[in-house]
Amino acid sequence: MLTWELNPGRPALAHAPRTADLGEACEWLRENERELTEALHRHGTIFLRGLPVAGTEDVGAVRDVLIPERTPYREKATPRSDYGNGVFSSTDLPPAQSIRMHNENSYTLTFPGRLLFACLTAPEEGGATPTADVRQVLASLPAHLVQRMRATGWTLTRNYSDYVSLGWRTAFATEDRAEVEAYCRANGITWEWLADGNLRTAQLRPGTIHHPATGEEVWFNHLAFWNEWSLDPDIREAMTDEFGPDGFPFNTGFGDGEPLERADVDLLNEAYRAATVRERWQVGDVMLVDNVLCAHGRDPYRGARKIAVSMGQPVEVLDCRPSIRPQLADA
Repeated sequence: MLTWELNPGRPALAHAPRTADLGEACEWLRENERELTEALHRHGTIFLRGLPVAGTEDVGAVRDVLIPERTPYREKATPRSDYGNGVFSSTDLPPAQSIRMHNENSYTLTFPGRLLFACLTAPEEGGATPTADVRQVLASLPAHLVQRMRATGWTLTRNYSDYVSLGWRTAFATEDRAEVEAYCRANGITWEWLADGNLRTAQLRPGTIHHPATGEEVWFNHLAFWNEWSLDPDIREAMTDEFGPDGFPFNTGFGDGEPLERADVDLLNEAYRAATVRERWQVGDVMLVDNVLCAHGRDPYRGARKIAVSMGQPVEVLDCRPSIRPQLADA
């Protein structure tokens, strides 16, 4: 029986027993997998401290116990380092940059049900991987926003470019335009090849879904994360001047075609902030996140930081009673 530390503003945390080696630790994880899953469904995020995890090979071994079925990283949006064996860096964005709350790959038709983060090098300052229970986010949002998202869903428009974001070759892991078009056609994405050789896509996705195991409804989207009003005002102004109102690398809107107001985005980001918990990383820490129940982000940091991530337990959006069916969207 695991003992969970439950403190305000911090995720549920349990200390792993002292073991002789990683093999013994993995056996302990196997023996307690059912209890860990129950705790994950209850809390959305669980922190395990004291495991002998020191390298990316150790992360892969723990992952194979807790997330035996992997999920590929589709429609890539941020740079990552590939450590091999399905283990990646959490992100390679600059240390001073915070990353807002998001459910991994909420814009794809198949997304990971679980995420595993492991600390190999703890930063000197900051650098936590905060999470926010999106059951709480949904419950705290104004009724008009929730009803609109349930009824219309949300749209994502992407402009792929090596200049300010990921180019389409990196995002889709191919040099072949025909492969990109085939993927888009199969995944309900409209596409447009631009005169400069870059790509613009658009897709319509549900704003709320239900957890496939617990049945709970959750706020599951990148609506605030990629909306222009979430950008720093100076950056938003510079991007508008440089690329025009339709040229943002990412932008979102309601599924009925209406843009978000700044006040809407402020409400969404405040709801995430109120639901956020965080734990300072220590070397060897493993954090397991239910990607349907919890969004995650990253705090700015100082000093060396190495957080490895692996994802798996693929979930089909149509198995989650989505508020609307994913459809094509006009670019």
